[in-house]
Parts: sequence; structure tokens; C-alpha cells
Amino acid sequence: MLKAKLGIAPIAWWNDDLPELSDDVSLEECLRQASAAGFTGMETGRRFPMNMRELGPILRHYGISVCGGWFSGLLLDGDMSKEKDRIAEQMAFFKAAGAPCIVYGETARSIQGDRSRPLATKPKLSEDEIKPYGRKMTAFAQWCLDQGMPISYHHHMGAAIETEPELDLFMKHSGSALQLLFDAGHMAFAGGDVLRVIDKHHARITHVHTKDVRIEVINSLDRSKDSFLDAVVRGAFTVPGDGSLDFVTIVKRLASYGYEGWFVIEAEQDPVKNPPLKMAETGHKELLRVMSAANYSVGD
Repeated sequence: MLKAKLGIAPIAWWNDDLPELSDDVSLEECLRQASAAGFTGMETGRRFPMNMRELGPILRHYGISVCGGWFSGLLLDGDMSKEKDRIAEQMAFFKAAGAPCIVYGETARSIQGDRSRPLATKPKLSEDEIKPYGRKMTAFAQWCLDQGMPISYHHHMGAAIETEPELDLFMKHSGSALQLLFDAGHMAFAGGDVLRVIDKHHARITHVHTKDVRIEVINSLDRSKDSFLDAVVRGAFTVPGDGSLDFVTIVKRLASYGYEGWFVIEAEQDPVKNPPLKMAETGHKELLRVMSAANYSVGD
């Protein structure tokens, strides 16, 4: 059987871009709820101390490990040496924590955190612009690998690499050192074919976000007026088992290519309308069903 681990991101409890969409709980309570729901991994968030001497005992108490975490990269417009300096502290912490990867999110030119910018105003790169960016990201990824901590690139709504065609070009013009985080929810929101993306890029997928979507919310958006954060507020995202995506088919497709590793729920939404513990329990129950159907063995 293939091996899987189930993790969750703290964005369901604390939203970094929209503090008003945050549950008023401590790090310890967030970890307690994640553990109670059945998860054994959590990606890092803003209330995580970046020090394993402080964090380690807390994680051990709740049976949770660090299964990734976001880095706001600026390499599209930035200097390679500066980006190496910026990621160094997180890299040292993740190595000490035994994390599988750092999630690289390109935030240069991104509109994802700006509620005044409609979805239609996302940055757009020509193939001639993607070529050097792909080479730059590959060199950075190789350096991270050489330091002992791989990065996994997150295609993302509102960012330069958002759509399926953009991702195709980016993969074409980058090398195998640059690994891919596959996020079903972001790709569905961007109008891509999630199964086709897996078929094309499975060899580079090393981390998976099982973000679900409410397709009726996405279809109701006016992309010339509504921002990414407007979509989040309206409930565009949710956990598996509460949304529109068929995760049995998605995970079976990943299994057909031999993917093993973390499946992480990352579903930012209003914690008042969608209590994080309840959502975590719903998502974990559905993932267990999906993993069984896809012949995965779920471990710690």
C-alpha cells in the first residue's frame, strides 16, 4: 500500500491576510483541536515560534509534527542572494523540525492579499518572461536542496503562476530541482482541469493541499470587481467533504502515479460560520474515506 500522512494548516484558525477571519484561540488550542480531529501534522502559521526548543515540547504534547509552511517569496523581481538570506531562518527551523519542505509562494506582483484588487487584475507573464523566472526559481530550488531543505512551489490564485496554461509554461521552463505543490482548490478556482494537471506534472508533485471549493460561490463572482479575499469571505474554500471536488478521483489519480507523503487541508473561511474544529473533523473523516478508496495506508 502507498503511504500517506494527513495534515492541516492553521489558516482555518488564524487568517494572516484577513485577521477578522480568525478564531480567538492560542497555538496550544489550535494544536489540541487539530490533534482531536485526528491530524498528525500541521503547517506553520503566524503564532508558531520559529524555535524548536520552544515549539518542540508543545508539538510533542499534541502528537503533531511540522508538515510544511509558507514562505512569501519575491524572486520574480528580487535578488537571489537576498532571497537566500530571507529564507535562511525558516530553513534552519524546518530542518530542526524535520519538515518535508518549505512551501514557496510567489508574492511579487501578487494581488492575493489586496482586497482592493479584482481577480482580473492578477499579474500576467508572457512566455518570454516565464523563461528566465523558471531558470531563476530552478537555481534557487537547487540551492535549497543543497542546504538540505527542498521547496515546493505553490501555484496560487492572484499570483503570477495561477492558471493551468501558466503552470504548464512554468514547468516547461523550470527544472526538476523545483518541486511542485499541487493544490486542487486553487487549480479548480483558476479554471484548470485538476486531473489533467496531475497527469502532466505528477513527476514534480511532492506536496499536496486538499483544499476544496464551493463552486457555486466561485461561479457567482464578478472577477472584474471581486478580489481573491472577497472570494474567501464569501466562502469559496472549504474542507474535503463539504465542497464540490471529487477527492476520491483526485487522490486515486495521484496514487496511480505513486505519490506518497502529506495530504494537507488548507481551507481558509469564516470561523464563525464554519467552526475550525468541526471543519477539521469533517475534513479528516472525508480524507480517511478517500485514502481507503485509493488504497493508501495512513500513518503518523
